[in-house]
Amino acid sequence: MQKLEPPEIHHLSAAIGWLGLGNVAEAKAELTEISEDFHNHPDVLEARWLISADEKNWEEGLEIARSLLHHAPDRCSGWLHQAYALRRVPDGSVKKAWTALLPAFDKFPKEAIVSYNLSCYACQLELLDAARVWLKRAAVIGGAQWVKKMALEDTDLETLWPEIKDGALELTKKERKG
Repeated sequence: MQKLEPPEIHHLSAAIGWLGLGNVAEAKAELTEISEDFHNHPDVLEARWLISADEKNWEEGLEIARSLLHHAPDRCSGWLHQAYALRRVPDGSVKKAWTALLPAFDKFPKEAIVSYNLSCYACQLELLDAARVWLKRAAVIGGAQWVKKMALEDTDLETLWPEIKDGALELTKKERKG
């Protein structure tokens, strides 16, 4: 993969800066300055996806996520973005998001956010046992405190909040020996 050099890297950095300031129009303007040769560069695609997500343009977001998967299949974010968009496109669903993200766990077993998102989708699908397993996996990979804090702010997991508050992310002796 070709490394971004000036001036492209400067435009990308400026776009990310504008996004951080909440100015999507300026971020988009900066991205238009990037040479067409770099439009499919994974870092540029990531910025474009963030803009689409900010604008809630899920059809475009899905297209960008799939392009990211094609151009950078070893980046976890492409899988996550695709699932996120699939949940929100007009013909999308939580089930489609779940199905799209499930293979990512085998590809990225050490990425806690994959297990976490699978837990969210499972919970929304009312697969509560699966949701618990995925949430525990996320806690083992990413740390129980981080997962607990995030989970207790995530309405996708609201059904499990009482269990999470009561220490459900702590591993049993049997699970620790597992």
